[in-house]
Amino acid sequence: MNSETDSARLNAMVSTAGYGEAAEALAEQYESVAFSEVHREVLHLFPSRPSSVLDVGAGSGRDAAALAARGHRVVAAEPTAELRALGLRLHAGQEIEWVDDALPELPELTSQERRFDLILLTAVWMHLDEGQRTSAMACLVSLLESKGRVILSLRHGPVPAGRRMFLLSAEETISLARSNGLVVVHEARREDPHGRPGVAWTYLGFQLDVAIAGQPAVPYVG
Repeated sequence: MNSETDSARLNAMVSTAGYGEAAEALAEQYESVAFSEVHREVLHLFPSRPSSVLDVGAGSGRDAAALAARGHRVVAAEPTAELRALGLRLHAGQEIEWVDDALPELPELTSQERRFDLILLTAVWMHLDEGQRTSAMACLVSLLESKGRVILSLRHGPVPAGRRMFLLSAEETISLARSNGLVVVHEARREDPHGRPGVAWTYLGFQLDVAIAGQPAVPYVG
């Protein structure tokens, strides 16, 4: 194992502190709300035809399974071993490629030079500190196909005990995305789908700006 992989694993352990011990309860919580409800604000941003999708921080596999059922080729990146095991068991009937990988570098997928039409980050971004977010955004862009999209959610509200989270704004995230060649295609705020008091979410959709490469920007058809 090289130093880059060692560093990535250490970052993942810090960012996901508390998730392994609570994996069973978390999986039950995640699976209690349907994919279509969690992502109702951004459903129109998902490709309408079979595409390559990366689910970063896939958790129990709820989203990965729903996307695979829609015909997409899904890679589920989840650094917490307990959640990966639960995801494999809960969604054993779905064609999902599970990988042990994590932001900010996603070293496994990056080393394979993988490319995706859509990258999904559900309740992930708030676990990264400022420096990690800078590295992570560049990493995500490097994994996108031409006109590829990134959909992510930002958590607002109190931080649960024992968890590592940062309070983030949509403005900061949009600015970082733009500096990496992404354009905003959607922004919406909503209440917590799990009904937790004081918790809300901002959903952001970004698309790789092909105009940067000297080509005219065209609508994404999926």
